[in-house]
Amino acid sequence: MPQGLSLHLEEWNQLQGEYQQLQETHRLYLQKLEDICQLQDKCCSSISIQRRRLKEAPQLLDRCEAGSSGEDAKILDQITGTIKTQLSVLAEMESFLPKKNGYWYLRLILGNVDVTLLSKQSKLAYKEEYEKFKLCLTLLLLLLSLACRVFVTYRLLDALLSFLLVWSYCTLTLRESILVSNGSRIKGWWVVHHYISACLSGVMLTWPDGSRYEAFRNQFLAYSMYQSFVQCLQCYYQSGCLYRLRSLGERHNLDLTVEGFQSWMWKGLTFLLPFIFLGHFWQLFNSLSLFRMAQEPDCKEWQVLMCAFCFLALFMGNFFTTVAVVHQKLKNGTQRLKRL
Repeated sequence: MPQGLSLHLEEWNQLQGEYQQLQETHRLYLQKLEDICQLQDKCCSSISIQRRRLKEAPQLLDRCEAGSSGEDAKILDQITGTIKTQLSVLAEMESFLPKKNGYWYLRLILGNVDVTLLSKQSKLAYKEEYEKFKLCLTLLLLLLSLACRVFVTYRLLDALLSFLLVWSYCTLTLRESILVSNGSRIKGWWVVHHYISACLSGVMLTWPDGSRYEAFRNQFLAYSMYQSFVQCLQCYYQSGCLYRLRSLGERHNLDLTVEGFQSWMWKGLTFLLPFIFLGHFWQLFNSLSLFRMAQEPDCKEWQVLMCAFCFLALFMGNFFTTVAVVHQKLKNGTQRLKRL
C-alpha cells in the first residue's frame, strides 16, 4: 500500500472515531435534555402548588389571630414574613423555568414562543447587549437629528430619522418585554412611554411636507437632539450607579437604565433632575404649540392634533411619575429624620 494512502486511511479512521464519540456525546446530551425537561415540569408543578398554598395561608392565620396571646402573635408575624419571603423566592425560581408567553406584545410579534433565558449568564448577557444597543442607537439618533437640524434640510432625511425612531422604539419595547419575562423589573410607565413614543414617531413619519410641517420641524429636531443628549447622559451615569448598587446587593441584576428618574437614582444622580424636568416641559411646549397650530382655520393635517395628544400624554406620564418618585424619597427622608 502506498505511504500516502496509508496516511489518508489513518486520518479517515481517526475521523470515524471522533464521529462515533460525537454521536455518543449527542446521545448523552439528548438524554440530559429530556431529564432537564422532566425536572422543569416537576419544578413548575411544585411552584404552582406552593404558591397556591402560601396564598391560602394568610386566611388561616387571620382566623387564629383573633384569640392569640402576645407570644402567639409574634409567631404569626414571623410566619407572615416567611410567607412573603418564600413568595419572592418562588418568583425568582420561576424566572429560570420555561413558561407561557404572558405578554400580549410578545404574542402579537413572536407568537406563543417561550423567551425564557435559563441561565444567569444568558440573562446578564442579553441585558448588557440591550444597554449597548440602546446607547449606540441614542448616539446615532443624536447625530442624525443634528445633521437634519444644522446641516441638511431635506424631507427624505427627516423621514429617515422618523423611521429610525419608530424602529428603535418598537425594538426597545420588544427587548424590554423579553427582559421582563426573564425577571427584569421595569416600571409600567417606562414601557408605556416607549409605546406612545413609537406612535408619535409613526405619525411624524406620515406628516406630509407643507407649511405646518416646516413650522414645527426645527422645534421637533431641536427637541429630538436634546432628548438624545439627555438619554446619553442617563445611560452613562445610570449604568455606573446600577453597577455600584448591584455590587452592594441593593439592586437586582436585571435592573435597566430608563429615560426618566427612579427611586434608586436618588443617591448620586439627583443632578440629572434639572435636565429631565426640562425635557418634560419641552414636551408640554411641543404639545401646546401643536394645539395652537391645530386651531388655525386652514390646518387640515390630522397629524398635528395627533402629535399634540402624544406629546401631552408623554409630558403627563413623565412629569407626574418623576414628581411622585421625588415626593416619596423626600417623604421617606423626613420620616427618618423624625425617628432620629
